[in-house]
Amino acid sequence: MSERRIALCVARFYGELADRLEQGARAALADAGVTEIDVHEVPGAFELPLVAKYAAQSNRYAAVICLGAVIRGETDHYRYVCGEAARGIQQVQLETGVPCAFGVLTVDTLEQGLDRVTGGTKRDTGRHAVEAALASLAVKERLSARRGTAGFAASA
Repeated sequence: MSERRIALCVARFYGELADRLEQGARAALADAGVTEIDVHEVPGAFELPLVAKYAAQSNRYAAVICLGAVIRGETDHYRYVCGEAARGIQQVQLETGVPCAFGVLTVDTLEQGLDRVTGGTKRDTGRHAVEAALASLAVKERLSARRGTAGFAASA
């Protein structure tokens, strides 16, 4: 898979979480033999869908990995940002056909976020996002290689 270029779109609002998410993603890409990686940074998770769309529409990338974090606060801001980031990233992959991974932590506390990144006690969300995108890409490539008619052939 080393010939595939991957975009990492990283929301930097929570810098420590973003760094560790990116570490996990890079480690998973290295394990998969992916060496062509471009990073596109944005301020927060709300901006991820737009930069993911730019990346997907550029025809430069086989997959787009969106990384970031939203931590619940005292207002409804959390709900809107989480929902719109998830919806937007999903919409990008459905519209473009480019696999887009949702590697955005949606947690109540910073501690919960730190548990879910490289070095944490739970699943590494950056790594998991890459694995999900590469799995979708593998299906896409497998189906693209199987050109032909579906169903039964008519006999004469």
